[in-house]
Amino acid sequence: MTSHQGERALVVVAHPRADSLTTKAADRVHRRLKAAQYEVDLLDLYAEGFDPRLETADEPDWKDPGKTYSPEVRAHMARIDAADVIVVVFPVWWFGVPAIVKGWIDRVWNHGFAYGAAEARLAGKRMLWLGLAGGASGGYAEAGLSGAMDTQLRMGVSNFCGIEDAELRLVHDTETAAGEQVLAEAETTAADFLFGEAVEG
Repeated sequence: MTSHQGERALVVVAHPRADSLTTKAADRVHRRLKAAQYEVDLLDLYAEGFDPRLETADEPDWKDPGKTYSPEVRAHMARIDAADVIVVVFPVWWFGVPAIVKGWIDRVWNHGFAYGAAEARLAGKRMLWLGLAGGASGGYAEAGLSGAMDTQLRMGVSNFCGIEDAELRLVHDTETAAGEQVLAEAETTAADFLFGEAVEG
């Protein structure tokens, strides 16, 4: 495995239960990155008590890309700034991200920081959206749901904010498959994007 010593990764996880498959999958990704010698920042939105509501302090000012946002948002922006790679691990709810992730995007990926500035501040980073979905992949593809999520997250957030090397990967059948099978697939899927390799063993 190639060493990534000196590189930083931000792993964002969004699930209210610490024993959920989502949280366990994020832990697998965390450990995989650590094994590759990344410095890893684990951001558990629920455990850290992140407030997804956008209040006036963090409302974008379209005329002022240099607006000073709330201390909480500035702290989250700094964590994104510090990362070379960002991995967001989430359960697919209503064929999208949980509300807490949407709020994190609304508040933190804000005007003047993630977009709207003279230079693309986040350009050069890599980003993986890793979703755990209860339904089968065939059903998602047939209904256009996976494509819609890809458009929203990869194109509408990552690419729009200057992150060209971004992907949405979904791990399906989480309601019916064995837990270890789901976790192994999540780890393999993440490793394929992050390192271009499958998990050995």
